[in-house]
Amino acid sequence: MSDKKLKIIFYGGTGTVTGANFLLENINQDKNEKKFKILIDCGLIQGGEEKEKLNKLPFKYGPESIDFLFITHAHLDHIGRIPKLVKEGFRGRIFSTPATKDLSGLILEDALKIMSYELNLKEALYSTDDIRETMSVWETIDYGTREDFKEGFSVFLKDSGHILGSSIVEIEYKEERVVFTGDLGNSPSPILKDTEFSNDADYIVIESVYGDRNHEDREIRTEEFKRIIKRTIQKKGTLLIPAFSVEKTQIILSELNSLIESGQIDSVPVFLDSPLAIKATEIYKKNTQYFNKEAKEKINSGDDIFNFSKLKFTKRIEESENIKNTPNPKIIIAGAGMSVGGRILSHELEYLSDKRTTILFTGFQVAGTVGRQILDGVKKVKIFDKEIEVRADIEQILSYSSHMDSDHLVEFVEKSNNNNKLKKVFVVMGEMSAGLFLVQKIRDNLGIDAIYPEEGESFEI
Repeated sequence: MSDKKLKIIFYGGTGTVTGANFLLENINQDKNEKKFKILIDCGLIQGGEEKEKLNKLPFKYGPESIDFLFITHAHLDHIGRIPKLVKEGFRGRIFSTPATKDLSGLILEDALKIMSYELNLKEALYSTDDIRETMSVWETIDYGTREDFKEGFSVFLKDSGHILGSSIVEIEYKEERVVFTGDLGNSPSPILKDTEFSNDADYIVIESVYGDRNHEDREIRTEEFKRIIKRTIQKKGTLLIPAFSVEKTQIILSELNSLIESGQIDSVPVFLDSPLAIKATEIYKKNTQYFNKEAKEKINSGDDIFNFSKLKFTKRIEESENIKNTPNPKIIIAGAGMSVGGRILSHELEYLSDKRTTILFTGFQVAGTVGRQILDGVKKVKIFDKEIEVRADIEQILSYSSHMDSDHLVEFVEKSNNNNKLKKVFVVMGEMSAGLFLVQKIRDNLGIDAIYPEEGESFEI
């Protein structure tokens, strides 16, 4: 009999940044042990119309055969197909941190609204009832708590530092420890605690969004942000910031809070035009126990780090539409972060053709999205079936990313191999160029076997 104990199959998150979906099952189990199948994440595939059609295809495994689903964090590319999984027969147990569960409920409901608006309810991936059923079987585990399951494996969650509630999922079975990083944070964060490292890992499944590049220094980031805001004010323009509703928005708000209250930039009207981001910010405010020491000290001193003069939260669509009546200069923060939906599209339609406008990208733009097209310098983009000329200034600050960069990803692998047990690193959740670059970097710098798996590829470990 083979000495291999587990099989891992990569059903998503390979060759692309989105669609995380990994299956871990036991093989060669003892007679008194039960067979189990564990999913890690079940995310939406993003990146343009053709790729998004893949979300409608049946899963390449029977949803009814899955016993457990562990969620690393609440971004849509990690949770977006969970209600579809439930709709198609999953009857197992779902686990995440409490904050991830709270944020996921919001994000799934918001995604359904967008799907219903863009398509119709009959064509949506799932329904309100499917979300309700999903949340009813969703249990929670907090950081630092080891959960032992009767099937013979244990799970331990560590803080990945990526967004509120995000976790590294460590699964141990018969002395084999498999670590799923989810998305790793760009520590130190202005808000969250630093990313934790793993210990005694035998296998690591690691993200690689920025596997081939490093972020700017944080001091440079702040100076760049100040420069962009001051230039927008000087030319009496509009600063558009397509922002992810969870973490990116909260970091930008805290940074604006510091810059305005310290007098480093003039106070101008700032609109947070995203009902989802507004609700997510409230969840952040209720979970300050996960914040780092500096953020807690600011809050304890009486500073609302997510609020400042002339900030307006626009929940209703009428308020959003009225933003254009506010004279320039002004700043509009709106979802979605890659311009694949949400209110940012209406603002891009309104302002992209104005030379006084600046659009600032603060996160990764997946190939095929409107955000990526603008960033790549196209002269025209199609929004709501209308062609709009791009005359705006285009800026990008990568260090606002909530993802770990290349050098620190290698450091994570190195520090997780503290007892030299690490046998293999699977590099996922990155475009091919970034993933293959990180694979080679791990091999060259650490002498550890690394691989960039293909979709559907399986490994016995």
